[in-house]
Amino acid sequence: MKIKLKTTLAAIALTLSSSLWAGEQYQIDTKGMHAAIEFKIKHLGISWLKGNFNDFSGEFSFDEKNPAASNVEVSINTASLDSNHGERDKHLRSKDFLDVKKFPKASFKSTKVVSTGDGTAKIHGDLTLHGVTKNIVIDAKQIGAGNDPWGGFRRGFEGSTKISLHDFKIDFNLGPASKEVELNLYVEGIRK
Repeated sequence: MKIKLKTTLAAIALTLSSSLWAGEQYQIDTKGMHAAIEFKIKHLGISWLKGNFNDFSGEFSFDEKNPAASNVEVSINTASLDSNHGERDKHLRSKDFLDVKKFPKASFKSTKVVSTGDGTAKIHGDLTLHGVTKNIVIDAKQIGAGNDPWGGFRRGFEGSTKISLHDFKIDFNLGPASKEVELNLYVEGIRK
């Protein structure tokens, strides 16, 4: 009886895990850096401060026939922030902003994908940043898919969203024009 119950529970767990990751499985190509996580925020309401995170990893599943069954997970090394200015980067990594010693990782895990037609979707998910988890929505668009020169198959997307610094308990006063960060995401996945 115990063996039958264990076998049944294992089968249920396998079914649930495969339904959570339906469709084709892709590894985000960060090794070849065919992916990027960029940010920008207004500087004094005059111009833009731009940067990116150089160290992240992730994977996604994609079901062309049923995009709603797709899924994405990404992990970001917050200390890899790079705004092309060493002193500013030190400040952005400090307790005033990301506090990377206390919060070395940020992550995103999708909870729902809603197709909006023509290769576009709204990806709902949990962003964990600075020790706070909030639901965000990423506007995503498929760029293309096809075989690569090395015998693999790739699929690419871009996405964008805005987050409020205050929502993630980052309260350093940058002025009224600098309360939101725009995130732009470029993802190329290699099919597993």
